[in-house]
Amino acid sequence: MGAALLALMAVGMVLGQKAPKRVPSQVQVARQFLLALLRADYRKAYEKLSPDARRSMSSAQFRVAAKPLYAQGKRRGADIELYKLGFRLLENDRTEGFVAFSFAADSLLKHPSEWLEVTFRDTASRQVLGFGLRKAGK
Repeated sequence: MGAALLALMAVGMVLGQKAPKRVPSQVQVARQFLLALLRADYRKAYEKLSPDARRSMSSAQFRVAAKPLYAQGKRRGADIELYKLGFRLLENDRTEGFVAFSFAADSLLKHPSEWLEVTFRDTASRQVLGFGLRKAGK
């Protein structure tokens, strides 16, 4: 009887605990960031920037930088799909992680003519370092 009571207490303690908070992946963060930009929710998108990015860009400058992405979303539709992700080798033996999304309207193309890109400082970072609209061949 004592073992059964201990087992019930242990189950009760486990059930009473809150589940650990799940940390979103870089792909999820990048998608949330881009969807906020495509909705012109600049405040929400700006909050996802890293402290370094926010120090180098005011919210007003951020809005100006985000306008081309918003304009393309208005023109091509705000639905996006994961296109690719990886790392770019930079000078001084540094790397930069990136996540790229294409517009869903381009899903039948072998390669999209342009895509939305979000960069991160490293694999552990969940704060956006940079973003942009990249054209094929550039």
